[in-house]
Parts: sequence; C-alpha cells; structure tokens
Amino acid sequence: MSAVADRYKELQELGVEVISISVDSVFVHKMWNDHELSKMIDGDIPFPMGSDQDGSIGKLYGIYDEEGKVETRGRFIIDPDGIIQGFEVLNPTVGRNIEETIRQIKAFQLVRESEGREVTPAGWEPGKKTLKPGPDLVGKVWQEWSVAEGAK
Repeated sequence: MSAVADRYKELQELGVEVISISVDSVFVHKMWNDHELSKMIDGDIPFPMGSDQDGSIGKLYGIYDEEGKVETRGRFIIDPDGIIQGFEVLNPTVGRNIEETIRQIKAFQLVRESEGREVTPAGWEPGKKTLKPGPDLVGKVWQEWSVAEGAK
C-alpha cells in the first residue's frame, strides 16, 4: 500500500485509478492508515480503501479464503472497458513490485493504443522495440526477439 501511495501521482498521470479493498472494516483501515501507513508515506493513503467485510468482491475475483475469512493479496489491472488485462495474486509473505506494475500498465496501454498492432515482448520497457503480430512475423519471432532483446 505504501509503495503504491508513493507512486500514486505517477499512476494518476498514466490515467490509472487505484482502489484498495480488504475484508477489514473502514474503522480498521482508518487505524491502519493513522498508526502505520501514514508513518511510511508522506501523509494519508491518497486513494479509496474499500471494505469487503462479507468477502463478496473477493469471491468475484477468486481471492477470498472462505476458511480464514480473508482475501489473498492481489492486484488487478482493469482496462477502461472493465476487462481484467492482468493480475497477480501472492501469498501475503511476499510483497508485490510497483515498478513491475507500472511497466505492465504502460505495456497494456501501448497495446491498447495501437489496437493490437504492437505487442510487447517479455521484459519490454517503454522505448524498447515492440513486436508487430501478423503473417510477416510467423517463423521470425526469434529474429525479432533477438533485436528486441539486443542480441549479444
């Protein structure tokens, strides 16, 4: 949460809206923000922290643990049409990487803006070569991949 809060302005500049949801009550969120998160960032969490006490949202996304009555930590990238483009669900013992989230958002945005005429190879970074799917790429992905990866 604090890593996302630190990069929230950058996310907003990318046109991204952040919403945090957990099974905790709004009162627990307030205590967590006031006594923990606000000490890790400059100010309060700048995005909504929604409460899903009955787990109904977590159930829809497949991250609700019925036995423990908790939600597994995850992040979902949802496009402007409401379609999940990417997600990552991790055991709570391992943190997520905001750098990778931002990289993926930029990649999804590039693909969307190009209407699928450009796709991003593994590890793609903004400014790096993209792939152009189509008949001309068939059987030549390895060549394009070598160029995209900066063949040695």
